[in-house]
Amino acid sequence: MPSIRASLALLLFAGLALLLAPVPLTVVHAQTRTPPPLADYVGTYTDAPHHTLEIVAGDGLFAVLDQAKYPLARAGVDRFRTIAGSIVPFVRDANGKITGYMENGRLHPRISTTITPEAAALAHPRPPGQNNPADYHYHPPANLHDGIAVGSIAHTRLGVATANTIVRRVLDGTYKDLHSVLLYQDGKLVMEEYFYGYSAARPHQLRSATKSVVSALAGIAIDRGALTGIGERILPHMHYATYGNPDPRKSQITLDDLLSMTSGLDCNDHSSTSPGRETVLDKQPDWVKATLDLPMIADPGVTANYCSGGVSVVGRLIENAVHMSLPRYAQTTLFGPLGIRRADWSWNFNLTNADKEYSQIYLRPRDMLKFGILYLSNGRWRGRQIISAAWVHTSLAQHSHVDNVGYGYFWWRHQFAVKAAAGVQQTVIAAAQGNGGQKIYIAPQFHLVAVFTGGGYNADWTPPNTIMEKLVLPPLMSRAPQPL
Repeated sequence: MPSIRASLALLLFAGLALLLAPVPLTVVHAQTRTPPPLADYVGTYTDAPHHTLEIVAGDGLFAVLDQAKYPLARAGVDRFRTIAGSIVPFVRDANGKITGYMENGRLHPRISTTITPEAAALAHPRPPGQNNPADYHYHPPANLHDGIAVGSIAHTRLGVATANTIVRRVLDGTYKDLHSVLLYQDGKLVMEEYFYGYSAARPHQLRSATKSVVSALAGIAIDRGALTGIGERILPHMHYATYGNPDPRKSQITLDDLLSMTSGLDCNDHSSTSPGRETVLDKQPDWVKATLDLPMIADPGVTANYCSGGVSVVGRLIENAVHMSLPRYAQTTLFGPLGIRRADWSWNFNLTNADKEYSQIYLRPRDMLKFGILYLSNGRWRGRQIISAAWVHTSLAQHSHVDNVGYGYFWWRHQFAVKAAAGVQQTVIAAAQGNGGQKIYIAPQFHLVAVFTGGGYNADWTPPNTIMEKLVLPPLMSRAPQPL
């Protein structure tokens, strides 16, 4: 399932993956000591045929592509640097007006000086008049009668100070590009806040947190007998006559190997030379075939590498086993039973290079919370067993180490060092996570689910782990937690 991961737009803009060499511009703004105002560049631009991006000015300049925000830093007159280091030169006409930006000698014209309200809202956490941190005071979440009980954080060990501190640090810029925070503790949603134009009604892209949903569907397929178990071998469920780089070890790859990122295939999203890295697989007409065609570099089950291509294979395995598209299976067996309406989420599970959404799910934060509550409750939702408790436990347990972090079955296991009343204490919390700050933390030892969404795409740091370690966990660790 390529690109729910490091970058939806690869480096920044779709199609701007290569470094941009300096190109002659029609007219460059006069060389002055005062840089041109950021407002000069604001507008909607043609990125590709039938596809646009928006340039927005806030405290700095940034691009908005497919709802995602990518910072642009000044690198000279009418030149900006992307987070990946590429240079974006803008072009002016004879009157000094910006007409577009250049890419590989081709002009991407500005088609309008206006931007959408959704893009404009990404410039500041709250609208004017609501951004003063001192003005914020906690209020309990609204009861939407959606199956999620609500209460006051004042009645939990978290306390009102926790909520006030989180929100005020978003508003003062300490925690940048945080779109939502939901804290569910002791059976009730006790904090729910939105920023940057987001709301309870707006679905958010999950990026790689989608992987954990695929894991859940694999467990449901096993529970229902469509798959025999984690030892299920992959190739007998595929419909390809041959595979590239033939190797007898490929026939030994199991569901367990793919879910734990230990397939043995040369697939590593975090390696610039791996032929199976996502930026290469994304361009292929069949992501599943391209993944299974990769060379083997280790025996299955031995070495773990972060491989988004393997998620595509698991998704196709489930589809072939249940004779149903993965989104339809999700609605039938998972989302529907959770009370998540089909109109409130989207998932374009098209595993080809025509998939511009990269097979990621868009869910509302409260629906992300329902998924987390399901795992907190050992697979039960409102008295109904949707996923077996056995699958919940095994998928959250550690099966490998990926990038030096414990890893389950498409779930991460983060170890936090928390300064609490009794000193620094260690605790492990499972998490679904995606690029930009998408997080669903499951902490049974604290009766807690925490949901975050964010827009720090491709950033070196996003706030959720820090918020958990510095603000959420300390008041909950006044007594020793139970092992996960």
